Amino acid sequence: MTPLKRVAFIGNHLPRRCGIATFTHDLHQAFAERKPDLTTSIVVMNDHGRTYDYPEDVRFQVRDGTVNDYVKAAAFLNDGRFDVVSLQHEYGIFGGEAGGHIIALLSRLRMPVVTTLHTVLPAPTPQQLSVMKQVIRLSASVVVMAEKARELLRSVYGVAPEKIAMIPHGIPEVPFVEAQSAKGKFGFADKTVILTFGLLSPNKGIEVMIDAMPAILAACPNAVYVVLGATHPNLVLEQGESYRESLAARARALGVESRVVFFNQFVDKATLLDFIAMCDLYATPYLNESQMTSGTLAYSFGCGRAVVSTPYWHARELLADGRGVLVPFSDPAATGAQIALLLGDDDRLRAMRRRAYAFSRDMTWDQTARRYLDAFERARDLSGLGIASAERRSDWKRPLPEVKTGHFLSMCDGTGLLQHAVYSVPDRSLGYCVDDNARALILACLLAEGGDSSLPEDLAARFAAFVQHAWNPEIGRFRNFLDYGRNWLEDRGSEDSHGRALWALGVCARSDVSPARRLWARALFEKALSAVQRFRSPRAWSFALLGLDAYCADGRQHADVEKIREHLAGKLATCLAAVTTEDWVWFEDELSYDNARIPEALILTGVATGNASYLEAGLRSLRWLMTLQTASGGCFRPVGTEGFGLSRQEPKRFDQQPLEAAAAISACLAAWRATRDETWIDGARRAFQWFLGENDLGVALVDPSTGSCCDGLHRDRRNENNGAESAVSYLLGLTELRGLARAEVAARAAEQTPMLALSA
Repeated sequence: MTPLKRVAFIGNHLPRRCGIATFTHDLHQAFAERKPDLTTSIVVMNDHGRTYDYPEDVRFQVRDGTVNDYVKAAAFLNDGRFDVVSLQHEYGIFGGEAGGHIIALLSRLRMPVVTTLHTVLPAPTPQQLSVMKQVIRLSASVVVMAEKARELLRSVYGVAPEKIAMIPHGIPEVPFVEAQSAKGKFGFADKTVILTFGLLSPNKGIEVMIDAMPAILAACPNAVYVVLGATHPNLVLEQGESYRESLAARARALGVESRVVFFNQFVDKATLLDFIAMCDLYATPYLNESQMTSGTLAYSFGCGRAVVSTPYWHARELLADGRGVLVPFSDPAATGAQIALLLGDDDRLRAMRRRAYAFSRDMTWDQTARRYLDAFERARDLSGLGIASAERRSDWKRPLPEVKTGHFLSMCDGTGLLQHAVYSVPDRSLGYCVDDNARALILACLLAEGGDSSLPEDLAARFAAFVQHAWNPEIGRFRNFLDYGRNWLEDRGSEDSHGRALWALGVCARSDVSPARRLWARALFEKALSAVQRFRSPRAWSFALLGLDAYCADGRQHADVEKIREHLAGKLATCLAAVTTEDWVWFEDELSYDNARIPEALILTGVATGNASYLEAGLRSLRWLMTLQTASGGCFRPVGTEGFGLSRQEPKRFDQQPLEAAAAISACLAAWRATRDETWIDGARRAFQWFLGENDLGVALVDPSTGSCCDGLHRDRRNENNGAESAVSYLLGLTELRGLARAEVAARAAEQTPMLALSA
């Protein structure tokens, strides 16, 4: 394999003040020094609307709470053709529930991802578990810095051992020096210095050390406790400096204020190393056992300092075998006693320092970069063999359900497809509509041409007859609602129902098994098409464009029809350009039903006509929509009906409708056929899995044995009624996915094309 040429890093970065920022900076710098011919770029997360004066290596900035920025970052990385992406994952630096916004970025990347997990929780919340599993699934490999993390990944998160790499936290390469030589710089030449450094926050346990100082001073009168570090920016935002002031007040109350020195600053690496060099002992009195990684511990240990620490996981491993001293959590008496003993025993102190320094030589940033380079190359090589993406595709190995039409057939009678059901029993009182019968005609055509079990031929004829009967030649429009007594309830239906009838006629003209019915569909399509030019509904235009895509597929010249197609597509593109802002990439000021059909129409039109601007507009709007319709845990979350009519507001979660899932499946598959970008296949998969239980409530909406589908997902339950729209939506989505499976079985590049497993 060729050497790596381009690597990107995702995380925080200096001058942002946090441990991940320092880690990303140091790892990137180590790569620059070890492999100067490597092209690198950094994508950073900005917090709480802040901006920073980043170095030129930072090429893209993401506002942590803005989902669209994550999508744009993925596009930047894909366009940059990076070989590998290195993600620094830590709870709190990404937006969304449990940091779930990062999934919007990872799921769109075309190159392997190596994720460094800075925290691995032993008892995650359901949302944390869901997001972490998504991150791991989308990563070629994951890096941890402690054996405990490896153990938890296997036992709690179910990660395969071969996917986990153990790479210790990097440390600077510095000579072993005695503390005395560096103390003069800071005015501590005659003092025994105990040091703690890092951003100040309550979980660091500084109170414990302050409470221990009287006992330490009793045994070592010249001791001084130096607390180096600015207060954590988030804490300052919430509380100002009240926490630091409370620590100073605590020291005053104990009479040790002159021996507890605060340096309220975030220092550069050179200054930090001087501070570490001048200390006799480093203390990490953290309060939480689950601290998986501590950069401050690694740096102090690597500089050959003696360390006294509470037994959090990283410390327990690093300080084993006499390389440091462990004391109980939140125990000032034990902490003070152990520090006093160690400071009073020069031989033990010196031996511990040398043991730590010798052990840490394999942890230098140069060695860390070498290990990461190996991990990156392995991820890239496995990706080239089609192995790294296997876990992304693992869900496709599960068989798709077979197409079962029992419930659908029970909803049909001599007139056509009834609209509604009470539970699974057809509700005759609400009659029929052309919307559902048009969808049913589309389903009949797709089933007949797709190789799955066909519907009875006379049933397709019945749906066609319903559409014909809905046509009102006096005004050139389709009626929509028909009561059970076969009485029309209107002279004309909505613009959208007219567009949906055109869509069905276009599909029938292209795909119906009956030549005579194809001729009928073509003739009625041509009569009904011109009315759409006067419509104002973007969805009606879109349904008509879907019908036009099918109608024009025969390769004949359709000059007048093509003019109408160009007119409708141009209107959609104009709407998108007029309404779109940085955070709202849509055709209207609101989202409602069947949303994905609009970008699908532009994508298909762009491909058929060769108009790249239509294709780009469709892909851009669909990408934005699918981002909105992806929950932080990674499942599909369709725009809820509660949010219909809300201008430029984030979609409401409920009630969720099967219609939206079916539209998303079709649109994503259209995008995949246009681009061969696998992330669209993943979008279609997520939308279909919504039917099977991968949704906000974790409940299945379908009975695969009958093909019935619940009418929606409420905030506390599913809607147990099984109407026509829901059943047809499920069957259309399933039929399209099974059709893709068959079409891709013989694809030339199997490793580049996600394969959908069919049931036996």
